[in-house]
Amino acid sequence: MQLDSLQTQHQFLIRQRIRMMVNQYEVHAVAPDGSEGALLAFAQQKRLAFKEQVTIYTDDSKQSPLLGFKARQVIDLGATYDVTDHAGAPIGLFRKDFAQSLLRSTWHVEQAGLPQVTGQERSMPVALLRRFVDSLSWLPYHFDFVADGQPVFSVVKKWGLRDRYLVEIQHPQIDRRLVIAMAVALDALQGR
Repeated sequence: MQLDSLQTQHQFLIRQRIRMMVNQYEVHAVAPDGSEGALLAFAQQKRLAFKEQVTIYTDDSKQSPLLGFKARQVIDLGATYDVTDHAGAPIGLFRKDFAQSLLRSTWHVEQAGLPQVTGQERSMPVALLRRFVDSLSWLPYHFDFVADGQPVFSVVKKWGLRDRYLVEIQHPQIDRRLVIAMAVALDALQGR
């Protein structure tokens, strides 16, 4: 999919594939009837890597990288991840707010020309249950990302056997590649 066409998308469906040694994610457009549409991107993350890095391709053949994100440091509780395009040019970054994430996961997203975007778990009770009751760590979570009190995008984890997410984008200037990177990271990095 061309970048101009990707930028017109207002919703994505992200579905995790179950694999032994890697985390894989399919990013799909949403069809007019709300069902899963065309494959827009395919992400892969190696498990147990010393320095977190995820490459997101145009499809599951993994021939053409679309973007990627990579941790700046090996071990960092409030890790910052740089998001770059296929040629390595910066798109933006996201970082975990370690202090606020102790009770309710909080992320900050930055893109040149836009105010800082902050995303936080929507429900404090669900956030607390997921942290303190191990048997409930599977509970779906919902993140709302806002800038200056205005919604930018949201990520809603759906019920099901596999991890599935609905991403809705409200801000027209946010780079969809940055949104895809953050949404994939919520699943891939949330337990760290």
